[in-house]
Amino acid sequence: MKEKVVLAFSGGLDTSFCAKYLAAERGLEVHAALVDTGGFKVEEVEQIEARARSLGVASFVCLNEVENFYRKCIRYMIFGNVLRNQTYPLSVSAERVFQALAVVNYAKKIGAKYLAHGSTGAGNDQVRFDLVFQIAAPDREILTPIRDLRLSRQAEIEYLQQHGIEGNWEKARYSINQGIWGTSVGGKETLTSHLPLPEEAFPSQLEAKEPQTIALAFSKGEPVAINGESHGGSVGVIKALNQLGSRYAIGRDIHVGDTIIGIKGRVGFEAPAALIIIKAHHALEKHVLTKWQAYWKEQLSNWYGMMLHEGQYLEPLMRNIEVFLEDSQQNVSGEVYVKLMPYRFEIQGIRSPHDLMAARFGQYGEMNNAWTGEDVKGFTKIISNQMKIYFQVNGIDQH
Repeated sequence: MKEKVVLAFSGGLDTSFCAKYLAAERGLEVHAALVDTGGFKVEEVEQIEARARSLGVASFVCLNEVENFYRKCIRYMIFGNVLRNQTYPLSVSAERVFQALAVVNYAKKIGAKYLAHGSTGAGNDQVRFDLVFQIAAPDREILTPIRDLRLSRQAEIEYLQQHGIEGNWEKARYSINQGIWGTSVGGKETLTSHLPLPEEAFPSQLEAKEPQTIALAFSKGEPVAINGESHGGSVGVIKALNQLGSRYAIGRDIHVGDTIIGIKGRVGFEAPAALIIIKAHHALEKHVLTKWQAYWKEQLSNWYGMMLHEGQYLEPLMRNIEVFLEDSQQNVSGEVYVKLMPYRFEIQGIRSPHDLMAARFGQYGEMNNAWTGEDVKGFTKIISNQMKIYFQVNGIDQH
């Protein structure tokens, strides 16, 4: 009986090499697992399965993790308005943890002794996969042929050709990783510090030019409807918003940040639903949260996003922060009006029963209903006491 290995499989050159190498050189029974976090169409899954079968794998499975990914991760990123360096909605980096967890669970289900992935030694994903594998399946050995053998793409191609595996292995001009929370785009321009990605590099092109305004509804922080239509739930809303926003070429940007291994990285992305939802949600929160709720939520959310980016999703602190984030959303319900235009969008306003701009208490810069001018004079006198004492005790003349 051959020992089993579950390979995180995408159908690209690296994982195709791994599938053949692990069977031919290591004598293992290879089980290919494609994990869908919202980036594959039915026909694409069929093509990837055909590739896996041609490589001689013992089995192929597509593990659908979209709802699980939303429930256990995306909604907390929405609650926290998580944008890495105020720019990137963690479109791909957050997915990797859930793909790794799905692979582990499948390996346990079929009794596989080994876990494998096709990461090289140059990026973040090797850390994310290894970290989850080591924590969630410490009794299973991790195999990473591409990283361990330090192979070039040409060496991988030649190996596959020697084993009778043909394919169009020409490296695409741009590396695309697509998921429900956005698509990353890498290419020669992102390897520089100054070149922008050209129009054709992005997966969606401008189709709609006539502006339109939509009403995006939230219930306790979660997106639940567009123009009154539920689309079957929050995942459906995200998918519909991706389709709508991509027609306007909304959600494009380039992120520059620190990788887990300590070097700077630059990547393009297209994430219409993620950016629209986060900005709309943030606008709603400005109206319904208190000053200190908003302040402390921002601090914890920034930490949560950083930990998630670095593969630390399983750290117990993350569950603690999630409790805080979810509790902060009790009054984050209402509609946000968003104007969609070519390449951009505008948040126009909100309507919520929890809006703290309630006119009965006063209107900023206009009039007050709940206090008098004398109240403000006394309040200002008290709040200035500590600074007045400091300057007088230390003999500092303020001019």
